[in-house]
Formats: sequence, structure tokens, C-alpha cells
Amino acid sequence: MQIHEHTNAQIYATVEAAATIADDWAQSSAQTRAKLLRGLADVLLKNRETLVRLGDEETSLGTARLNGELDRTCFQLHGFAAHVESGQAFVFSDDAAIAGAPPIGRPAMKRVRIPLGPVAMFSASNFPFAFSVLGGDTASALAAGCPVVVKAHPAHPRLSRAVFELAQSVLALQGLSDGLLGMVEGASVDVGVELVRHPDIAAIAFTGSFKGGTALWAQANARPRPIPFYGELGSINPVIAMPSALAAQAEAEALAQTLAASIEFGSGQVCTSPGLVVLFDNADADRFEAALRDALQTKKTHAMLTPAMKRNFDAGVARLVDTPDVQTLLRGDTASDDHAPPRPVLARTTAKHFIAHHILQEEIFGPACLLVRVTSADEIVDVLTAVGGSLTVTLWGAESDSADVRRITRRATQIAGRVLFGGVPTGVAVTGSQQHGGPWPASTQPFTTSVGYAAMDRFLRPVALQSAPAWLEERAGRPC
Repeated sequence: MQIHEHTNAQIYATVEAAATIADDWAQSSAQTRAKLLRGLADVLLKNRETLVRLGDEETSLGTARLNGELDRTCFQLHGFAAHVESGQAFVFSDDAAIAGAPPIGRPAMKRVRIPLGPVAMFSASNFPFAFSVLGGDTASALAAGCPVVVKAHPAHPRLSRAVFELAQSVLALQGLSDGLLGMVEGASVDVGVELVRHPDIAAIAFTGSFKGGTALWAQANARPRPIPFYGELGSINPVIAMPSALAAQAEAEALAQTLAASIEFGSGQVCTSPGLVVLFDNADADRFEAALRDALQTKKTHAMLTPAMKRNFDAGVARLVDTPDVQTLLRGDTASDDHAPPRPVLARTTAKHFIAHHILQEEIFGPACLLVRVTSADEIVDVLTAVGGSLTVTLWGAESDSADVRRITRRATQIAGRVLFGGVPTGVAVTGSQQHGGPWPASTQPFTTSVGYAAMDRFLRPVALQSAPAWLEERAGRPC
């Protein structure tokens, strides 16, 4: 696998090309942006077979998964195109002038939103289409009126180049500057650091590891002019099973099968993989635990995205099972082959020990899940408090209102960006109401989302226009 290493000069040239076109793209019409986004979706569809084959060769994710992900990517691009055409990109508030002295009197005031400028987008390893070159971050930034410089992920360099070249062909066909979408490559830390440090980069969108994300976030804040860093860093996505959810054996067994498939999906290499399941300590939980263990034991995983991820998974599992008061329920072959598919891991502990050991609250990126037994609603609240921040929390059996259900729901909303009342957390709908982000350590900006049409808000800054002249008012919120 050949990975190009861009020089500082190449990185700077790519960013400067984006900066040169930034003002023009900020002024572009909704029709121009929508046409580009739809053109990018069309070129992906036309080259599906080649792109999916490349993706499978580099990631081992399988053609079914990659075809679905390509469809999602195209759906996102079309969705943002429609969202821009709806007028939401230029939405503004308008307060008419009122004669007289303050505080009753006031001048005319409009609150508009302007594009930030060039966005650096760090591709994710685990979604080579949907969170990569033409993924949601790129789509939302282009829709908001910002050029994008992609940092390709070294886990799938050939696919990234192929998608980038197709995107460049669309820009040329539509008569748009090739600086509107740039790409840099490199496996070294230096490439990412140089990109973040460039003075013309106005914001960062990052999906990846906690370690890498926090290092780049520090660089963004250390600049002479700090910039927003929208980082998705990791999540253990608790699933809370209330007693009523497991009372019927057939339903509990079905839930165990569904949960096992969610844990195993993509070899556990998804940000919403359920890594923590909270159960009341009773006979129903015993049956559910056995059903989950048996279901996981039959799952056939595939190789992880990179050898480094497999090593990190093995190290995380070792830390988990070696932690005091943790019982291992399922653990496959512990061979050190970095290319071997990971085996699902299931372990158990109590609420007391989960809360006491911070290491149990950390994400293990891969098919590993920790069961936590509790004896009361108070312990559930305490477990969620110890988690601190998560992309999701799932509540099973919360259909009936009660003081305990309300307390648990309230705490779930306090620590997660998305709370599910059924199902499993894997699978993130692209919609206007989606919130994919959560309190630290799930993300660096819990007030924003990286999935859904509100993702555009990350790249638009509010500006108040006071007593604006007529020519500016006529632009109806579009940047001049």
C-alpha cells in the first residue's frame, strides 16, 4: 500500500488554492452549490464498481457494507443540495427599526451567517466513503460555502485518490476552480499538524482516535489565531436494559441477537458500537447474558482496518480482562497476528467496580463489550455519570413513566447527543433532527453535529448587520 507523504510546500500550496477561491465560493448561489453536490453524488454512482472494489481491497469491509456506505454518501450529498436550495443556507433574522431612544428604540438589525473559509477535513479510517473525501464533513462544508482541504486517511489511500480525481473531474466539468476541493496525504503526524497550523485554515473537522484528535485540537488552540476544532473522539455508547425489557424470554433473546450483531458490525470499528450494557442483577439478566454470549460466539468478524488498530484492540482487551473484579465471559484466540480478524469479547463487572476503575470507562475500538450489573436506579445514574460523555445512550424498557425512568432518561440526555428508546445505536440517520456529537470525551464541541443537515452550522458564523444599506438587504443573507 503506497502512501504519499506531502511536503510542507505542497500542503501550503493546497491550502492557498482553497483560500484564493474562498470568497467566490462564499458568494455562490444555492443553485451552484446544489449542482456541485449532485454532480459529486452522480460521479460516485457511475463509478460504483471500481470504487467499491478498491475500498474492499484496502479495508476488508466487504462489498455489501461498502455499497451501502456509498449509497449513504450519495444520499448525504443530495440531501445537502436540497437543504441549500430550501433557503436554509441563507436563513437570517430581521428586526425592524423602532423610533426612539434605547432600550425601546433601536436601529434596524439583521443577523446573518457567513462561511468561515477553508475547512481542513480529516478523513476517518472506518468509513472510507461516508466520512472520507466526499463524506458528510466535506458535503456540509461545501454546502455552507467553504472550500475543503481533505487529509486523506492512510488506511485507504488508493480509494481516496480515486474519489478525489473523480471530484476534480466534476469541478472541471462545471467550470469551478480545482482549489475548491484539495487533498493532502501522509502517514506522519507532521502532515496533519502542518495542515492545522496553516493560517488560512478556518476550521477543522476530525473523526478519529482520542489520542490523535486531542493532539490536533491542542495545535488548533495553540495557533496565534485559534480556530474551531470539531472533533469526534470516541464513545462507549451505554445500553441500559430496564427489568421490563428482559422479562419475556423470547423478546430478551431477540434483543441479545440484535445487540450481538451491533457489537460485531464492522468488526466493532464504528463510533456508535455498544461497548457497555447495564443490567439489573437478576435471573432475567443471567439468561440475557448467556444468550448474548452465545450469539457473539457465532459471529464471524473480518480483519481490522489496519494492523495498528488490531494491536490497539488486543491491548485494550488485555487491560479490560486484567482489571480487578472483571470476569471474562467470552474471549477468543489471543494470538498476536495483527492481520487476524478480532474475536468478540464479553466481560462482566459491577457498578461499584465500573465506577472505581477509570480504565473500564474507556473505549475499546473493536468488538468488545462490558456488562455492568446494577441493583438500583441510583446505580444506573451513577454509572452514566461515570461515563461522562457519549455519542449515544440506549434505553430499553422505558415505555412506562415513573420517577426512576425519568431520572435515568434525564441523566442519559445530560451525557449523550442521541438517546434511543429501543433498537441499537449503530446506524446513524442523515436527517435534520440528527445529533451526532456528545459531551467530552465523545466530541470537542457537543453543541454541534457531524451528521445531518445541522452539520452546516459548524462552518457558518453569525454576523449582525445594523442599519444595512438597501443593496446589502437585497442579498437576503447571502454573503457579499
